[in-house]
Amino acid sequence: MLQIDLYTEITCPWCIIGHHRLDKVLAERFPELDVDIRQHPVLLLPDAPAEGLYIPDLLRSRYGVTDPKASFARPEAEARASGLDLDLSRQLWTYRTQAAHGLILAARARGTQHQLAVAITGAHFLEAKNISDADVLADIAVAYGFEREEARAIALDPEQHRRVEHEAVLAAEAGVRSVPHFIFGGRAAINGGRSEDEIALHIQEAVRSGEPASID
Repeated sequence: MLQIDLYTEITCPWCIIGHHRLDKVLAERFPELDVDIRQHPVLLLPDAPAEGLYIPDLLRSRYGVTDPKASFARPEAEARASGLDLDLSRQLWTYRTQAAHGLILAARARGTQHQLAVAITGAHFLEAKNISDADVLADIAVAYGFEREEARAIALDPEQHRRVEHEAVLAAEAGVRSVPHFIFGGRAAINGGRSEDEIALHIQEAVRSGEPASID
């Protein structure tokens, strides 16, 4: 089994592309490979207000960007190249993600962690949902091994939020500087908007390095 550690932030457009490309590569090029994808939280805007931040205002104040569509063009094109219909103008708000990451961490014990992370990220970008809302998260989580009220309680649990924040600090201390950040087989690490070919090459190398040496 190949372990893939994946560090992501739910509201980062490159992360939904990374999820899509990883799943596509595994399905198309490594259909027989047994993998264990472990999700780890990264918090890009840990202090975002409860009501969220309007992305055009955020781009203007932080980066001086006055035309959001110009910023959206590259990730949208990269997504389309991999068969993902990503229109970033669908979701013009970004939200706190501690609650969502808390549910994703809890899903590890249910064996649905990666699938839930993909579903929550998709709900944010493709359905323009407020993924800081415990009811929205609970509605998503019921398809991934949770009872609705149980999921809602986890999403609202301050202790789980603190666990997420601690995990994010550990990720930063380990050198995770940009997302998505992939570690294949505990060895090779890549980050950012990597192509399908690059992801496939690193999976192939991780599988090869994990094979036992042949005995002549």
